[in-house]
Amino acid sequence: MARDLKISKLLSHITACRTATLPGERLPFYIGADQVGYVKPDFAARLAACPDISVTDKVVLAVSAAPRLNEIAKGAGSRIRFEDFDVRAVVDGPVLAVLDRGALPDFGVIGVGAHLNGLVQKPDGWHLWVAKRAADKKLDPGKLDHLVAGGVSVGMTPFETLVKEAGEEAGLPEDLASQAKFVCQLHYNMERPEGLRRDVLYAYDCVLPDQFHPEPADGEVESFELWPLERVFERVCSSDDFKFNVNLVLIDLFIRFALVTGADAALLRAALNF
Repeated sequence: MARDLKISKLLSHITACRTATLPGERLPFYIGADQVGYVKPDFAARLAACPDISVTDKVVLAVSAAPRLNEIAKGAGSRIRFEDFDVRAVVDGPVLAVLDRGALPDFGVIGVGAHLNGLVQKPDGWHLWVAKRAADKKLDPGKLDHLVAGGVSVGMTPFETLVKEAGEEAGLPEDLASQAKFVCQLHYNMERPEGLRRDVLYAYDCVLPDQFHPEPADGEVESFELWPLERVFERVCSSDDFKFNVNLVLIDLFIRFALVTGADAALLRAALNF
């Protein structure tokens, strides 16, 4: 595959995660004076039935009602996954409420995730652990994924989430997972079938011993394989087999590990950090 076609494919993975124009048709969603999300007009109309919400050119939830946000979301018909996330105006700001993960896309609230590049150095070069998502996953079943990846639940930090998910998803011991190093933060606004995804990803590298072999532990992953990093690169350059946001973290990895260099690397880095 020609180099320019590969770079074009990598760029397409980035633009595929940036499909939402904000506010677009959506109305800003506030908790008191703090904007925390965006909602579609039809959803705003359902929220207007709540006496603690006012709807004009924006949707405002009274601060006093913020502890009941999940109850309000359920009443408005949001999907409930029984996993709460912190609600903030900005990713490192104070927590203003909590909201079920399934309702985040309806409210356009920021969702934070942690992703781990599980790396192994062999005599023939770097390798990466690749997971295959279970066929019964609600979102992106059967897609290729990172060794460890998960949403940051209420009250947790991205690193705490990473260590927790490492044990639950891959049987990665805490002493190994705790050696992970933060490498980048990525963000995107994306239209998805479930609604608006405003995600912030914290990416980490962890160099693992050759003798470690992950095992599917919680049913979310079907299998793990250790691939040469070049094979990962070629697959990302030629397919949509990896989960959409995993591609972003992998493109950052390709740049840092010099699979893409020079002007191509600068172009991709600018697109990632837009």
